[in-house]
Amino acid sequence: MKTFEIFLGTQPGLEPYLLAEAVEAGFPAPQAVGGGVTFEGTWEDVWRANICLRGAARVLARIGNFRALHLAQLDKRSRKFPWGEVLRPDVPFRVEVATGKRNKIYHAGAAQERIERAITEELGAPVAADAPVVLKVRIEDDMVILSVDTSGEALHKRGFKAGVGKAPMRETMAASFLRACGYEGTEPVLDPMCGSGTFVIEAAEMARGLMPGRGRSFAFEHLVGFNADAVQKIKALGRLRDTQLQFYGSDRNVNVIGMAGDNAARAGVADLCHFTPTPISALERPEGPAGLVIVNPPYGARIGKKRDLFALYGSFGEVMKTRFSGWRVGMITSDRQLAQATGLPWLPVAAPVAHGGLKVTLFQTAPLG
Repeated sequence: MKTFEIFLGTQPGLEPYLLAEAVEAGFPAPQAVGGGVTFEGTWEDVWRANICLRGAARVLARIGNFRALHLAQLDKRSRKFPWGEVLRPDVPFRVEVATGKRNKIYHAGAAQERIERAITEELGAPVAADAPVVLKVRIEDDMVILSVDTSGEALHKRGFKAGVGKAPMRETMAASFLRACGYEGTEPVLDPMCGSGTFVIEAAEMARGLMPGRGRSFAFEHLVGFNADAVQKIKALGRLRDTQLQFYGSDRNVNVIGMAGDNAARAGVADLCHFTPTPISALERPEGPAGLVIVNPPYGARIGKKRDLFALYGSFGEVMKTRFSGWRVGMITSDRQLAQATGLPWLPVAAPVAHGGLKVTLFQTAPLG
């Protein structure tokens, strides 16, 4: 079967965790690059990556490239490209073009127009603003690199979450941060500022062995060669595990607690998840084995004022030190001073990660004494 380059996108800073996941999932010789992971694979690998990988934000199939020094050449070579091997004449598409600085062709809009017209006139497929298929074109050093977005809606949209709180953590990022904390689905997880329940639900799904893409559709379903039976077989590979683990989320906002419970029910993990409207000061250690506390507290940059947050972070640190002996703590924040205000014994940190226009860092502890 013909192979081609497959690109798994993620937030810059999370590449090592997506690479580890791709290796663990058995994809052939993946390598980390800026903003993601690449490997040579087949269309079956594309389908499996979309359905199985928790940390990938998007899966692009690199379908070809050619050199073009001016728009007339771009037009000519676009008309000769074998679009019919990937795109269907009956499915609307659109083109997004990004151009680098070292190109003879620098006008992205003109390039987009030429490629769209070439495909429409040669293949017959219509252009539409809301098309289910998006062709992503990058022009770099006069090389036109063609990729098709096989995901459609970004992969953090698992298909189960109706409600979200303020400044939510995307599911793909939450899964990568859980992996960064060494979480493997074999210990309880508690989020004391859980919002709509993202960390808790992701952790419970991992413990149960659920595939993240089990309940949604993908752009690859609209491409040539899509095989519904083969995709069903991939989904059937998901081995559900029995787990006695329990997962805990709390928040002082009563409204988001109800939302989190509903989201867990839609995801099929309501029986594993416990959500309560509890302020940090009243937080108690759950019965049973120690596990991971993971939290994405307010940073002050977007919600509330920073000076009001020092007391919140200090209270969180105190509760962890006095009531959570044996548990590890992972905390995501954009502010080192707030992290230090917890008084927790943080380990050395990894590279910051882009999140909602900010750079956030994962702070971790070893098991607390």
